[in-house]
Amino acid sequence: MKPQLGQLAPTFTAAVTGNPYAAGATLSLSDLRGERVVLVFYPKDDTPGCTNQACALRDHWAELQGKARIFGVSVDPLKSHDRFIAKYGLPYPLIADEDGAIVAAYGVWVEKSMYGKKYMGTERSSFVIGADGRIEAVLEKVAPDAHLARLIEVLG
Repeated sequence: MKPQLGQLAPTFTAAVTGNPYAAGATLSLSDLRGERVVLVFYPKDDTPGCTNQACALRDHWAELQGKARIFGVSVDPLKSHDRFIAKYGLPYPLIADEDGAIVAAYGVWVEKSMYGKKYMGTERSSFVIGADGRIEAVLEKVAPDAHLARLIEVLG
């Protein structure tokens, strides 16, 4: 089940890579208390939709900086994240949720369907977490091309 507005955000500790973290660093959500945080859950590194979404954040980074700490989250391993960051010059860090604990805690590990085949995967959703650790906004099932505008609107 997804955390709802006003609820405390599920805590986690996971590997993170990308500016300003060294590859393989560990991040706990509790380390960010006192700061506004955005967790951008996406299905897979270097796929068309995820690349469009990631590059839109990159291209509007100056507009987003200072409004929140932004982290991409997927079940891809750190090596994949490092390649994705390097290939597209992503200015924000990516969290490796290889065991799926974070996607499960945020309710975004869901059954999907493609070409009639059902499988489990990450639902493209974003969570804005306030400085107090509570959920401020949830952008559910967001289309890659619509994500940036919705995020900017929510962050103000």
